[in-house]
Amino acid sequence: MNIIVCIKQVPETTEVRINPETNTLIREGVKSIINPFDMYAIEEAVRLKEKFGGKVSVLTMGPPQAEAALREAISMGADEGVLVCDRAFAGSDTWATSYTLSGAIRKLGAFDLILCGKQASDGDTAQVGPGISAHLDIPQVTYVKKIEEVKEKSMRVERMLEEGYEVIETPLPAVLTVVKEINEPRIPSLKGMMRAKQAKITFLTQKELALDPQQLGLAGSPTQVVKIFTPPQRTGGEMLKGEIPEIAEKLAELLRSEIP
Repeated sequence: MNIIVCIKQVPETTEVRINPETNTLIREGVKSIINPFDMYAIEEAVRLKEKFGGKVSVLTMGPPQAEAALREAISMGADEGVLVCDRAFAGSDTWATSYTLSGAIRKLGAFDLILCGKQASDGDTAQVGPGISAHLDIPQVTYVKKIEEVKEKSMRVERMLEEGYEVIETPLPAVLTVVKEINEPRIPSLKGMMRAKQAKITFLTQKELALDPQQLGLAGSPTQVVKIFTPPQRTGGEMLKGEIPEIAEKLAELLRSEIP
């Protein structure tokens, strides 16, 4: 089973800076980590490889520093890392990102499964996985909490809902986005870390992918951020104290007083 895992390197802190000209995150000089949900996707891919054989390729789009994320994935058991890196990709929204990653996936060749974390911690859109599915025209299942059964041409999974789960059987190849309930990511072994240190990372640029420039970066992003600002800090207010019935009565009085 040949599996591709799409990951993203995100800021480790919530104290990020914004470029006032492009309204995008300033990532230079900010310590980064693998998006936490993507760790579960890496782990599940490695488990599937250990059970069924095959290869795990980890793919990310980002600046040169994202190479560190790929090496960490290799230390967990992935076989190879691919970094899509070019200034032409800068400022991509989720649609342009999924378009670019889809082009890289086509470049990598035949695959059976694509795994992604359910969403990225810096954007929280949960759109890139489904976007890849749309660009490649293959099935998708989101919020997967368990892979029940794998056949040659299909897979049965449990998809998490707000109250319970549903069982879905999907043909392969397919895109799955996974939630943290699916597994517990392993700690890399010393052998894995040594292998990751020596691994060769493949770099892909716009020239190698030959993608439509009008669909890349800011130019190819239908979503445009017009303005980003920090809302003013709240002042005033009142802390209600007492027993719950008393607090509820006071709150009701305050709300009624605000009605014109």
